[in-house]
Order: sequence, then structure tokens, then C-alpha cells
Amino acid sequence: MALLDKVFPQNDCAICILGPIMASVEHHPKINLLTYSEVEDVDGYVGNFQLKVRKKALFIDPDKCNSCGECIPACPVSLPNEYEFGLVDRKAIYRGFPQAVPNTFTIEKKGISPCRNACPAKVNNQGFIALYRDGRFKEALDVLRDGAPFQRILGRVCHHPCETDCVRANLDEAVAIRQVKRYVADYVAENEHDIPEKLEPTRKEKVAVVGAGASGLTCALNLMQRGYLVTVFDGSDTPGGLITSCLPEYRISSDVAMQDIEWVLGHGMTLKTNTRIGTDITLDQLRKDFDAVYVALGSQEPARLDLDGTEHEGVLYGLPFLRDAKQGKKPKAFGKNVVIIGGGNVGIDCARTSLRLGAKKVTLVCLETRNLTSRDRMPAHDWEIEAAEDEGVEILGSLGPDRIVDVNGRVSGLTTTVCTSVYTSDGRFAPRFSKESGPMVHGDTIIIAIGQRTDLSGFESLEANPWGTLRVNAVSLETSLPGVFAGGDVVTGPSSVVEAVAHGKEAAESIDRHLSGLDLLEGRQLEFNVVSPDDVDKRDYYPQPRAVIRTISKTKRKNSFDEVELGFSKKAAASEAERCLSCAVCSECKMCIDKCEPDAIDHLMEDETIELNVGAIVVTTGGQSYEPHDTREYGYGLIPNVITNAQFERITNAAGPTEGKVKRPSDHKAPKSIAFLQCVGSRDPRLNCEYCCYYGCENSLKQATQIKEKYPDTEVNIYAIDMRTHGPGYEDLYQRALEMGIIVIKGRASELEEVPSTGRVRVLAEDLYTGTNTAFTYDLVVLATATRPQPGTVDLARKLGVNVDKSGFFLCAHPKLRPVESFKDGIFFGGACLGPMDIRNAVSTGRAAAAMAQSLISSGQFNIEPIYAEIDAEKCTQCELCSDLCPYEAPSLQEEEMVIAKELCQGCGTCAAGCPHHAIDMRHYRWDQIMPMVDAAIQRPSPSS
Repeated sequence: MALLDKVFPQNDCAICILGPIMASVEHHPKINLLTYSEVEDVDGYVGNFQLKVRKKALFIDPDKCNSCGECIPACPVSLPNEYEFGLVDRKAIYRGFPQAVPNTFTIEKKGISPCRNACPAKVNNQGFIALYRDGRFKEALDVLRDGAPFQRILGRVCHHPCETDCVRANLDEAVAIRQVKRYVADYVAENEHDIPEKLEPTRKEKVAVVGAGASGLTCALNLMQRGYLVTVFDGSDTPGGLITSCLPEYRISSDVAMQDIEWVLGHGMTLKTNTRIGTDITLDQLRKDFDAVYVALGSQEPARLDLDGTEHEGVLYGLPFLRDAKQGKKPKAFGKNVVIIGGGNVGIDCARTSLRLGAKKVTLVCLETRNLTSRDRMPAHDWEIEAAEDEGVEILGSLGPDRIVDVNGRVSGLTTTVCTSVYTSDGRFAPRFSKESGPMVHGDTIIIAIGQRTDLSGFESLEANPWGTLRVNAVSLETSLPGVFAGGDVVTGPSSVVEAVAHGKEAAESIDRHLSGLDLLEGRQLEFNVVSPDDVDKRDYYPQPRAVIRTISKTKRKNSFDEVELGFSKKAAASEAERCLSCAVCSECKMCIDKCEPDAIDHLMEDETIELNVGAIVVTTGGQSYEPHDTREYGYGLIPNVITNAQFERITNAAGPTEGKVKRPSDHKAPKSIAFLQCVGSRDPRLNCEYCCYYGCENSLKQATQIKEKYPDTEVNIYAIDMRTHGPGYEDLYQRALEMGIIVIKGRASELEEVPSTGRVRVLAEDLYTGTNTAFTYDLVVLATATRPQPGTVDLARKLGVNVDKSGFFLCAHPKLRPVESFKDGIFFGGACLGPMDIRNAVSTGRAAAAMAQSLISSGQFNIEPIYAEIDAEKCTQCELCSDLCPYEAPSLQEEEMVIAKELCQGCGTCAAGCPHHAIDMRHYRWDQIMPMVDAAIQRPSPSS
């Protein structure tokens, strides 16, 4: 009712009637108001119902919230406002409506988005995209950095698992999250003041981090943000690990990578380069000088290949080769015909780098197949493989190296053998070869890139795995020595930058717990509530192609190490960000927290289960206005100037989106002509809605007269099969409408067409009075839609143990004699949950239901039905079939005896009919009474005669 502007037939102000009632309910000493709550379970019987109610988290403390609304402009997430029927948007943080009781705010969130969950570092992708769309670049970058600090780096080299789980991928194509991320990070670096905040320590404990790669620096930054003194040790002269030492310039330039790294270092940590553990300082000394140690060495040593001929001139290893190329060095033994051994990303990098160093032909040989759908597929990323082939690299899959061939000590080629499989069914690396020889691959340079290893020199006191990584607790990352933690490639083996970052964050959490005397494992393995793709609102979705990534030309690639990907343009980035579906609604960007002075926002708030014991239940869940989104009936959702009567109600409301001024949605101009189309979605068997919407005619008459009162010159027509008015007052409204010049056309519109040049709508219909086809054009068309049951009606009926009718509304015990009672004692109905009705009838049924419940409770007793089931204990075998069959849960096994709860039994006879031993009789309808009557009816001799 709060949605309405006026109520018919007197055109009274709806909120003026409802407001005082809501306020009195809120402040009534004997009413406990549970808003934003759902009934989860109902047990018991009349006089003794037990309810479990889930009070959903508001994520705002109502005792602190003062409804100032300062949080609303801070929220970047917009979505259709249900209260305004989608005519305008609202924010993820919102108040139900201005007169809501209680008058507090709520944050709508469904969990975390699938893309965020798929990210190893849990980077808040939806949050940064929402802020970027809102024009807040620096805030967007801050949200990204909260998950992973190296955003210019990750925007170029991340393997973006987030895009694999993007819900949009199931509709057309995944959002290009990585590229939007790169655009935001680059924009801030190039256009805004991006100076890191120097962090002052607040704790006395000191932490040593060994390794200045992605994992080590992430851990160091996280610890500094928690107040610790941090010193980072690295064996090279430049921080960054493989990012700055080996990743080719065509993927990420050193300048860009160092900008990210210097931003992290700028927070105030101490960096000691050219310091090797075991040579310049020992692990034991670190443990003495520091309160905790994090080991993040990385994997910077190439895996060796036991193969004849590796000693010949022209044989190189992948990582040293890439390291030299990164420094602008070209190996002396580098030729024109290069063969790469290895199908991983390092092998691909070596192949593409070789072309840039002047190789005329590059061939990549690997055990795995080029078929990327196979279990034995190449481990390199799809897009890296495609880019290499695009640049001219030839890939020979399913071949194993046999022997390196030489001429006078100089490499001349590689003999191969056919590989039949690489992995076992459980995923173990166990290549198998046939007896068949593979082709001879000619080349004057061979680069071996079959994997990476960690040099654990100096860390011999730490327990290691047989395959050369450190053994740690899978959750806490603690090593065999207390207070020493390890993560990144030294634990996982070669992985990605974002996975290394994730380990750095987990290690910081563990070290903080360790130094604070807390349990390292408790509460760590949280299960996130990930939004299901089925729960994502796709109403505003329309197909839109993914933006294309710009790249430099193939010719330029072969002659330089310039970055291949150029990133998005401003227009492409904006277009791509708009494709995000905001799956989780609230993106948890935390901008609202900064604006909330009362400190009322709590994003960690959880749902609460409340148990109630009540004597009676009154159901008044109402109905729902039908919106033909799915059917697109009469062009709804496609033609802008076709709206429903519920939307029109908000347009005419002074508190609505247009402040009571009637405007067309397309251009916000006042319409000069309006058509109302009746019975949309009602009296329609196709939609399982064969009933009349009851008040649609009167509501259209009310809205039409409102238009005429405000804008007398507006042409108003109503298309109706018939006009149904329910007695005095309502009929007067009909006559008043006719007197005001409103024309009622007896007929039903068959089709609507938009006039593109003007946005007007042509209504094609048959005039049943004249039998002629008509085609009139209007500025605005209003659809008088049906009332439908609430979506959860069937589920609630199941919980309550009551019935619904064929249309899905709750079914009363008798439409005339027991109109508000259910078939289950103690449960009553009121309002539109019983079917379409006007306000007068809704109030009447509500009062009747309240009176029934009150009389039942106040009397302290109730009358049971005279017909109920009784069990003959001598015949009963306690099979409990009757308990399974009973829709009211009346039979139950108690102390090895089946009993019937007379309070629950409704005398339906289902249990008696289903009992295989005839152990159940219905009181007054026993077997020995019924069967003689049946025999007589079919003229069969009675057993007693």
C-alpha cells in the first residue's frame, strides 16, 4: 500500500492512511517486529507452534544508524530500484522507502562474486570495477591493492583465473577484468598523485623476509600495515624476482614493473640486496635477530635435462637465456634456427624471445599435445600459445627429446621419440613413449625449458620434499622450524604471480597470529558464500561483445621488445566495465565505512536464527504485481514508453521518481495522450492466470481520473474487454471517469508498435462495439497487470503444512464459511495471499484472521474435528508408512507405539487408506461401517450373512 499514491474510490492519500498504522505497530509494547526476516521451519501444532526464523543480516547496526544517508553517495553499485519498479536506480546500500519501519538502512549482498572467489589472492574485482565506473580511479586502485599490491604487473602478466568464472562468460564472453585492471592502474600512475604512505611501526617485533619477489614483498607490506618492523633480504641487486629478472620486456617493461615494486618499498620497509642466506648471513642468525622469518626464495634455477649432447655448443637453458635477454645480452652461441624443448610458459617465452633476437625459424618440441582440450595438453596458457604461433613459432607436440645431434661439437638438431601419454588418470606426471621414432628437428641452437627449481642452499635445516620444495603446513605455511614460514614457488613449485601474492598474504596472517600468541589455524579455512550464477540479476543484460585488446603489429614485434599488448583505450575500458553484472550486488569496496560517522556499518555481520513459540500463525504475505519481463508482452521492456500500472503509480506519486509529474520514460516529456490496456497477464490460461485481477479496472479508472485532474487536456483511452466495478463508490468512480471525457474502448489490444522517430506507441485493437479494427497512437501506454502469488508461497505452504490453489495462492478451508482459516488448526490467512483483492477486503480479512487467532489463544482451548484417525495397536506393525503419507504429520512412533496427534489430524483418511494392515480407522467412518455400505452398493453379499 505504501507504493500507492492514492487509493480508490475516494482518492485518499495512501501513505497518510498507512503511516500511522505502521508507526503504531513499531512502537506497540506487545508487538515484536522482525523485518528482513524469513520463516525457515515450522513445527508443532495449534497452541504450540515452534518457528525458526532467519533474521537476515542488515550489515548495519540499527541501534547506531541515524538514517543520515551519507553512505548512499559513497556506494558505487547501482541497481534497479524495486520500490520504484525499476524506473530509477538505487544503491546497494539503501533504505526500503522513506516511510519504512524501522527507518534504517540495509546493505544488499549475496555473498562474494565468482570472479573474486576464483582469484587466488581474492582480489575484489567487482569492487574496483564499480568504483572505476563511478569515475573514482584512485579508490578503485586502492581496492585492487588491498588484494594484491602489484596492479600494473598483474594487469599485464596475470593468467586471470577470475575471467574463467565470470558469470558473463555463460551469456556471451567474460569481462576482460585483467585489461580493465591494467587501464585503471596505468591511469593512476600516469595521471594522479600516487605516493605511498610511509608506515610507522606500532609493534616492537621484527620480521625478516627472504626474497624480494611478489610473495616476499606482499608479505612484507601486509606485516607493515599491521605495525611490524620488516627487513627484506634478496640475493640479487634488483628486487622483483623473476618479474624483473626474467619476464620478457614484450610482456612487461622493467620500468612499469619497478614502478609497482617501488610503490611497495615506499611504505618504509628495509631492503638489503646482494645478500645470500648461507653466504652473507645464516638462517640461524636471522632467527636470533628477528622474531619471525618468511622464506620466499622463488624458483630461479633451471631444471636440468639428462640427455646426450647437452654439453655441445649451442645448448642453452631457459631461465639464464631469458635473464640475459632481459639485460639486453645475446648469447654468443645463438644461431638462426632455434629449437625449444618444453611446452610451458617459459618455453613459449624463450620461443618468442628468440624471434626478437633474430632467429629465422623457431620450433618448439614438447611431450604434451597441442590439442588444448586433451588431458595431456601443453601447460602453457592458451593465449600465450596462440600468440607464439601468430608470430611464427612452429609447435611439434607429443614428442620427447631423444638425443642432441652435433657437427664438430656444434648443435645441428634434435632426434625425438613419440610420446603416447603424459599424465596418469589421477594427474601424475608419468610420460610414456612408443617404440616409434619421431622426426629429426634441425637447429643450430637448442634451448631447454623443462621447468624450474629452487636452490635451497643455506636452508638445509628446513624439512624439504623429495621434489625439492620446502615442506610446510598447508594452511599456516609454517615450516619444520617454529617461527619460520615459507611460501610462493619455494613451496608450490613454479606458479604465477597472483598465487605467490596469495601466499604472501596468508604468511602475513600466520606471522601476525604467531607473534600475537594466537592459534595459527583457527578460522582460517573459511568457506565463502559464492554467488550462484542462477542468483545473478540478469534483467538488464543485453548481448555486448568483449572489447578487443590492441596490440602492436607483427612486423614491429619481430624487431623489438616493445610491449605487445597496448592496453585498452578510455572508451574500450569504460565499455568493458559496463559489461560487469555486479553479481554480488554489494561489492564490499568499503567506501561506505569511510562516510559513516556513527560507525554503524559492519560487513562481517551474519544472519541470525531466532526460535519462537507461538499459539497461532497469521499469514499475510500479500501478492505480487505481474511484470511481463520474460514474455515481453505488448513490448514491455523493449518499448520505453510502455509501462505497468504499478510504475505509473510511482510516477504520479509526489514522493516518486518524478515528484508526481507525469513524464514519459524515454524523454521525460509530459504525455499528451495515454492508453490503459486492461487484463494484461490476467484471464490468460497461457500464463496459468485464468482469474480476474479484481481491482485492475478500478485502479485504471482512478489513475485515469488523476491524469484528467492534473492535465485536463490529456487524451485518455481505456481498452477493456469489460469494466468491472464492485458496487457503490466504485461505480461512481466509473461514471466520474466518463464525465471527465475518458473514453472506454470495448476491446483488447492485439499488438503494439513503436514509432521510432517520436517514441510514440501505436495500439492495434478491435473495437467490439463497432466490429472494426483500430490503430491509434499514444505518447504513453499503461498496462493494467494481474496480481500473482509471491514467489515463495509454495515453499512457505510446505513449511506450514497448508495448501495452495491451482493458481498458487493460499487455499482457505472454505471460501464462504471459513474464508480466513486454513485446513490446519491455528493457521489463518489475511489479505492478497488468498488472491487478488482491494484494500477494503484485505483489511477485512486481516482483521478477521487476527480475531480468529485472538479468540483461539484467549480461550485457552480449541475444538478438534469429530473425524480423526485412530490406530489399532494389535494390528499395527510400526512400519511408519502412515507417518510418511500424512500431509499433516499427525502419526508418529512414540515408545514403540504409533500414535495420532488429534491436534494435527484433519480427518482426511490418507493414512487409513494407505495402511497395508487395516490398522487405522477413521472415527465415525470405520472399516466395519464403510465396507457393508460398499457391499450393499455393489450388491455383494456381506461376509456376515
